[in-house]
Amino acid sequence: MSIWVIFTLLGSLALLMFGMKTMSEALQKMAGPQLRHVLGAMTTNRFTGMLTGTLVTASVQSSTATTVMTVSFVNAGLLTLAQAISVIMGANIGTTLTAWIMSAGMSFDVSNLSYPAFFVGIILIYQKKHRYIGDFLFGLAFLIFALAILRKTGQEMNLGENQALLNFFASFDPNSFLTTLLFLVLGGILTFCVQSSAAVMAITMILCSSGALPIYQGIALVMGENIGTTVTSNLAAMSANTQARRAALAHMFFNVFGVVWILFVFRPFIDMVCGWVGYDVTMSKEVVGAQAFLANAAKLSFVLAAFHTSFNVVNTFILIWFIPQIEKLVCWVIKPKKVDEEEDFRLHFITAGFMKTPELSVLEAQKEIQSFSERMQRMFGMVKELLTLSSSANSKKDSQASDFNKLYTRIEKYEGISDNMELEIANYLNNVSDAHLSDETKAKIRAMLREVSELESIGDACFNMARTISRKYNGKEDHFVEKQYDHLHQMMELTDQSLTQMNRLMQGRKESFDVNRTFNIENEINNYRNQLKTQNITDVNNHEYTYAVGTIYMDLINECEKLGDYVVNVVEARMGLR
Repeated sequence: MSIWVIFTLLGSLALLMFGMKTMSEALQKMAGPQLRHVLGAMTTNRFTGMLTGTLVTASVQSSTATTVMTVSFVNAGLLTLAQAISVIMGANIGTTLTAWIMSAGMSFDVSNLSYPAFFVGIILIYQKKHRYIGDFLFGLAFLIFALAILRKTGQEMNLGENQALLNFFASFDPNSFLTTLLFLVLGGILTFCVQSSAAVMAITMILCSSGALPIYQGIALVMGENIGTTVTSNLAAMSANTQARRAALAHMFFNVFGVVWILFVFRPFIDMVCGWVGYDVTMSKEVVGAQAFLANAAKLSFVLAAFHTSFNVVNTFILIWFIPQIEKLVCWVIKPKKVDEEEDFRLHFITAGFMKTPELSVLEAQKEIQSFSERMQRMFGMVKELLTLSSSANSKKDSQASDFNKLYTRIEKYEGISDNMELEIANYLNNVSDAHLSDETKAKIRAMLREVSELESIGDACFNMARTISRKYNGKEDHFVEKQYDHLHQMMELTDQSLTQMNRLMQGRKESFDVNRTFNIENEINNYRNQLKTQNITDVNNHEYTYAVGTIYMDLINECEKLGDYVVNVVEARMGLR
């Protein structure tokens, strides 16, 4: 075998993987939001969930994309873990369509179909309106072209006539259970190393259809591919949150369980599938001759695809009745960390270690920003409580001072959390924006970057108020008069109303949100600030309180007004107004 043949084989495998990746990403860009809506709407029970997983995976040609999308929904509270498991089961069936596409490409010369696909694809890519269809056609053309090269290279290599290769595979006892296990492990290792079950499936099809690799060992490799692809997702999910790790473990359990039961009925099951396809398991080259033997072996790519499909369908039919038990098992194995969720800084929805596509990442970032927004309103609630504690601190009892200091420390910690959340989410969005994105997704990312910046400013405003109240509480200045406390509480109540409106928008759909309500509250805050500013000058001149007290008082009023402006900026960014 020459070095150029090896490079041709490796290059065509790389082209195959690139074509599948391009196809999958183009399909997700075309139908990303619709697929998310389908996943959310069509998982009312385990059977619709399984069907949804099958259809979505067959559409986007990526079980990984479906799995990640499902985990995102679980994190967002839109799907239960049980529903997610049913979708993942369906994804295992949907991904078998890839094997059928590859078996067709290995059995027939389809290279001529790639050229018109390339031509039409490049025209559509330069038309902005249809460029995703062009990307899909280019990916499909690469896939077809790669399969044609693999088929031609496999024929040129004459693997069925390579005595050294035939002797190597013949050295393994085909009737030994140990041989089956060895090839199963080899398939898992190869899939884990190349990070693509499609590439390993292509190699297996070339070896089997050329007559070099016996069908039983070939199917053992396919079974190993099923486990190898779940090892990758489990390793990726190790640094992710609890639900992501549970979903990845459920995926692995599904495939491992299937491999265990198939080993008990290994040969009868394979013989049954071979019978469906019309492949004669007993045919020998010595008896029927090389030509008839190779013609029979050419059917093996379809045997592999049929086995892959029937195995996953039967496995799903067995396990779909035990989804509640699988859910309990993965929850028992992977327990959540016992931490104070409110005080612990970590991103709950963005799972950095779990592989995902850019279009799907936006959903996770949106949920993280919603969590950020809710946290900022809790922080403002603490500032209101701090003001209340300071207003009743005339005697400064030790217990009261302790409560005040604890609350101030908590607000200080929240300020640090808001800084970290802004950086983490912004870095994540910047990484996502490096990929090829649709114009709609690019606009969403720009808006979300503005949202996190304004939310962090809300955190700064809250901390500035807390510092001002603390300075007043621990200083030598006189206390605010009762009228000032009343005005401050009223201003903070208006500000809290604006924060409530902001979170209502973050949690719901912007189509049903009344943005005028936010603008009206902002106008009320501005008018009230102006009124209190004038009142403050009059009160200082009338010696109702000192100039120093009036300055601190107006600092708090002005900070509330600034916070209201930041809220309006967040709302405008989410609504796409500016």
